[in-house]
Amino acid sequence: MPYDVPPDLAGLSLADAAALLAARKLPPVETWTPAHCGDSAMRILADGRWLHEGRALTRPAMVRAFSSLLVRDAKGTHWLVTPGQKLSIAVEDAAFLAVDVTRQDGALLFRLNTDELVVAGPDHPILSRGDPDTPALYLGVRHGCEARLNRSTYAQLVALALDELGDQDDPENLAVTSGATRFSLLPA
Repeated sequence: MPYDVPPDLAGLSLADAAALLAARKLPPVETWTPAHCGDSAMRILADGRWLHEGRALTRPAMVRAFSSLLVRDAKGTHWLVTPGQKLSIAVEDAAFLAVDVTRQDGALLFRLNTDELVVAGPDHPILSRGDPDTPALYLGVRHGCEARLNRSTYAQLVALALDELGDQDDPENLAVTSGATRFSLLPA
C-alpha cells in the first residue's frame, strides 16, 4: 500500500487535519485480548529511533505499522498488541516524538515522528514534567502512549505561549490554549 506523506502543518486548516485524522484507520488494539504474552526484543530510544535486537529499524513504514499497535498499561509498560499476541517493548522515554506544531483555527496541531497528526485537547493533553530547571513537555497520543516534544517543537510551543501572554509578561502563567482547553507549560 503506498504511503502519502501528510502536507506541511502550516498549510493545513483544522478541517483539513480533521479529515486526515478521520481517514486514518487504526487497528482496534483496545478490543484485542491475546492469550500469548512475551517480549518483542524491541526498544524505542529517547531520540525516537526503533531498534530490534539492537539493530535500527530503517523502514519508516515498518515503524509506522508497529506504532499503530502500541499501548501503555497503568504500570507504564508499553506493549505491541495484535489479535494473537501481546509483546512488551522497552521505551526509554516516550513512544513518540512531537516534531512540529502549529496553531490552526484556535487549536494546536502536532506532527509526530511517525507523520501522525494529533490535535491537543482533553483527549490529547499537553503534560509538563520535570522541574523548572529541566522541564519536559509531552503530548497524550492514544492508549496511554505519549509523545515527547523535541527541542524545536518545545521552542515553538513556548513562543506560542509567549504570544498568548502578550503584555502580561508573567512567566508564572506560561500556558497555551488548544480549543477550549488550557495547558500549563510549567512543571507542577
